[in-house]
Amino acid sequence: MVDIQKTSNSKIDKVNFDDLVFGQVFTDHMMECDYRDGKWQKPVIKPYGPLSLDPSAKVLHYGQAVFEGMKAYKDKDENIWLFRPDENFKRINRSSKRLAIPEFPEDYFFESLNALLKLDSEWIQKGFGNSLYIRPFVIATEKGVSASPAKEYKFMIICSPAQAYYSGEVRVKFSEDYSRAADGGVGFAKAAGNYGAQFFPTNIAKEEGFQQIVWTDANAHEFLEEAGTMNIFFRIGDKLVTAPISDRILDGVTRKSVLQLADEYNIETEVRRVTVKEIVEAAKKGELKEMFGSGTATVINPISGFGYKGEKYELPKLEDSYARFFKDKLMKIQYNEAEDKFGWRYKVK
Repeated sequence: MVDIQKTSNSKIDKVNFDDLVFGQVFTDHMMECDYRDGKWQKPVIKPYGPLSLDPSAKVLHYGQAVFEGMKAYKDKDENIWLFRPDENFKRINRSSKRLAIPEFPEDYFFESLNALLKLDSEWIQKGFGNSLYIRPFVIATEKGVSASPAKEYKFMIICSPAQAYYSGEVRVKFSEDYSRAADGGVGFAKAAGNYGAQFFPTNIAKEEGFQQIVWTDANAHEFLEEAGTMNIFFRIGDKLVTAPISDRILDGVTRKSVLQLADEYNIETEVRRVTVKEIVEAAKKGELKEMFGSGTATVINPISGFGYKGEKYELPKLEDSYARFFKDKLMKIQYNEAEDKFGWRYKVK
């Protein structure tokens, strides 16, 4: 089903896998599939390279673009694994539907993904922490500037070798003025525009000494929702608390995995709306033990402190942190170093 056009000139020998900048180096091949005449055409795997787009392509004018983030891992026996790729597939189609983009066929997705990863398997380095970041995305390619959904699209998959996404301590600022999404909007979708709109307020937070911003609700900036591009968890005492998913909050694959692991290991959780006020008060009382973000690129990212209304709050450094516990459990499953009770691993064929 997949047409494969191999490159005659691999770039892999020019890559220093010990010194990678996230998302800057790409593998030899990419997958491309066009939608026209009312249907998806045959997927093609071809050498990685530039696209040719008409200046009036609708993605450039009306932002019809959605994407996903996944990772491939290689175990000690050279087997390649994905982590819950069915969730990413379902989510990119949910995102597409919200932006009036035709949904992509499941057999096309998995057959082309398997073929691409097998072809570029040497780019997946063994070793705990090494991975291949996978970026499926869809853009509207039809020519014309009429304000209407496009009739032509391009579904693509590109891959980038990766190490740790963040390094060092991360401090966040609770947003007082900006929100990531509003009720009835596209916050639950991985729409490209969601991320472009984050850059300006995040830059302001960085100027104030923070690495990320924690988004608050659009109505009153009273409730904490997401941390930058991650879902966020709070440990109050020994209870793990996180906001519920909604049409504003992304249904993160790592987030739902953390909640399932917590249930498996009898860690008490609450999925409910979390107020800025209660987290500030918990920090003042010493009851806020941890905060951490979860996401595909980061897995689990500990947060060492936060700022709000000019005040800064530091969190304790714990030997038995939940962040360390969940990251270890998740990564051992991802790298085929532990039993997968949940059926999360997917072996690339």
